[in-house]
Amino acid sequence: MTTRSFQANPREIQRAWHVLDAKGVALGRLATRAATLLRGKHKPTFTPHVDTGDHVIVINAKEVRLTGKKLRDKTYYHHTGYPGGLKAASAGRVLEQQPAKLVARAIRGMLPKSILGKKMGQKLRVYAGMDHPHGAQRPEPWPHA
Repeated sequence: MTTRSFQANPREIQRAWHVLDAKGVALGRLATRAATLLRGKHKPTFTPHVDTGDHVIVINAKEVRLTGKKLRDKTYYHHTGYPGGLKAASAGRVLEQQPAKLVARAIRGMLPKSILGKKMGQKLRVYAGMDHPHGAQRPEPWPHA
């Protein structure tokens, strides 16, 4: 008797919408929960080479918590593409000016670095405040947040 491995069919995947509240939650813990939902690892139909994940909405990104001295000591870098164009900003400054980008960068960093990972990252929406425009999709609050 031969047992067959299950492989998800991309046409048969059902995607749900989840809301994660970042208020008072450590950034790393929030990012791992969101990355798990985006990848689809919480589903019994998870297949590594197929995008089986759900849509994720993160609200209250401006109230995410960074532990230790990360607000002061952690540095984010980006390059403008021009000579001498390396820019640096502390985590505290990024959280103050662009909290949604800080959270999105942490979550996308936990996704695969491939075309499939970019596709998973497109299902992520991060908002600094409480409001989001996705009420029509009837997102459910993730119970383990």
